[in-house]
This record gives sequence, structure tokens and C-alpha cells, in this order.
Amino acid sequence: MLDLRRLTLICEFARRGSIAAAAASLGYSPSAVSQQLAALERETGTALIDRTARSAELTDAGRRLVAHAERILAMVEEAESDLSAHAGTPAGRVVLTAFPTAAVAFAPALARTLRRHTGLTLRMRQSRSGRGLREVQSGEVDIALVDDWYGRVRDNENLRVFPLLHDPLVLVVPRRHRLADPAVPLDLHELRDEPWMATPDGEPSRLAVDRLFVDVGGTRPTPWEFEGLGTILSLVAKGIGIAAVPALALAAGVRGLAVRQFPGNPVGRDVHAVARGSSVHRPSVSVTLRAIHVAARYIAADLEPVRPAER
Repeated sequence: MLDLRRLTLICEFARRGSIAAAAASLGYSPSAVSQQLAALERETGTALIDRTARSAELTDAGRRLVAHAERILAMVEEAESDLSAHAGTPAGRVVLTAFPTAAVAFAPALARTLRRHTGLTLRMRQSRSGRGLREVQSGEVDIALVDDWYGRVRDNENLRVFPLLHDPLVLVVPRRHRLADPAVPLDLHELRDEPWMATPDGEPSRLAVDRLFVDVGGTRPTPWEFEGLGTILSLVAKGIGIAAVPALALAAGVRGLAVRQFPGNPVGRDVHAVARGSSVHRPSVSVTLRAIHVAARYIAADLEPVRPAER
């Protein structure tokens, strides 16, 4: 009989592309992973990995086994979820990952709601945009809060996607800036010569800012670049420049800002919760998803509309 732990290892090897990366992901040494994969080859009686001095890759048989293993592991998780659902009481650890602004916005409400379940432990961590889906798929986390700028995040045979809220770009300016007055019209053409700040080129929020200016035509401003929306908000509050940021970033509570809505239908992102379909009926995951939905309703009420007021 094939060992489930070894099936997990070969699936992780297939996702990561190397023994070293699979070992780092699962917290093992490379030599231990290599030994377990060799043991799996002995169990199956066939070569699963083509090893060279510099690399290793799956053989055709290895790829076929990975396809079977992914289905087997999903069925095992589904069986565990079914048994837990009948037990009824949320217990154990739930691992949740979120992009940074979502982590800041959702963490307080989740902590308040979930602490009443004394048998449940929440571990919340942050991940860069785009990684959350992969971490749920691989089983590293149970739930991910992900941002979707282009409407591409959809259910598939393994993942369930739960829409939470829409997060538009808003303009943030220092409290004493002329545009802090809501009576002053907001014209993007006139903002090109302002001292702009943005995340580095290639970041999703930076691409959204670029799209904002493409939509009105002409050249886009060349901003100073800083890692992290929290850093950008603190610089705006100090009067150093202006920025366009997702409204959810304002949950950090930076003071000294004025917030303006862009005219028309501004660029924005959708925020979703994502979980494996085989785990959503597990009480610990189910109760966490419910808490996320409740938190999202309160956060969405704060975001819509974002009023031009001091913060």
C-alpha cells in the first residue's frame, strides 16, 4: 500500500520543481525528502524521478502518480472533513494567509469572533499577492484572502472561491493639501505634476495606478517608489506627496490624511476567500469562513462610500 506521507512529498516536489524547494516548504531536510521519494519508488516498483547531477524531474510514471495522488489526498481530506462535520465542534488549528492590507483589515474582527471557540486556534500569516492560491492548493494553508485585479480568480475542481468585497482605488493627500477640500474638483490631468508615490513597478497596486492614468489618456506620472502601502500612507500624511491606494489600505489607521474618490468608475480589485473544496465542511474551516464573511460585510460598509474626510 502506498504511503500517504510519501504521496504528499511527491505532489509537493511536482509543485515546487526541486527536492530542495519541496523540503523547505514542508520543513524537512533535502536528504530526508530524497530518501522518502526513493522509498516511494521502491513501493511502486518504477522510476518516478529522473535524477541528474544538477537537477531532478518527474518521469512519465511520476507524473501519472502525481495525478492519482492529488485525487487520493483530496479524498482523504474530504473524508476527514466529513467526520469532523459530524463531530460538530470547531477544534484544532486553522491556517489563514492574506495579502498585507487584508491581514490588517480582517485580523481584529476575526480574533474577536473566533476566540469564543475555545478549541480552535487561528494562525494568520501574510503572503505576497498571488501566493495565496498556490498555498491553499498545496495544503500549506486552509484559507487564503486573495486580491483579484482582473476578474481571473474562479472556482475550479479543487478550490472554492467566496467573493467578499470590492476595493476601489482612492486618492490620498496630506490633510493640508488643496485637494483635501471636497469642494475642489478632482481632475487627473492636473495631478500629473504632483509628487506621486507608488509601490515598485510590477506590483499589482502599481499596475492599477498606471491603468488609472491610461484610462484618461496621455503620459502617466513617474512616481517615487516605496515598498509597502503602509509606508506610502505615512509619507503622504507627512506632506511628502500624494498617492492612489486601495481603500482597504486605510484600515491601517494612519492619521493626517484626506481621502478623495476618483470620478467615474475607478480601477479597483475584488477580494475573495479561497479554500479547498474538500475542506470547507470541516467545522474549523467552516466557522472561520463564516467569520470572514461577517468581517467583510462590516469592512465593505466602511469602504462604500469612502467619504472625503480627514483621517
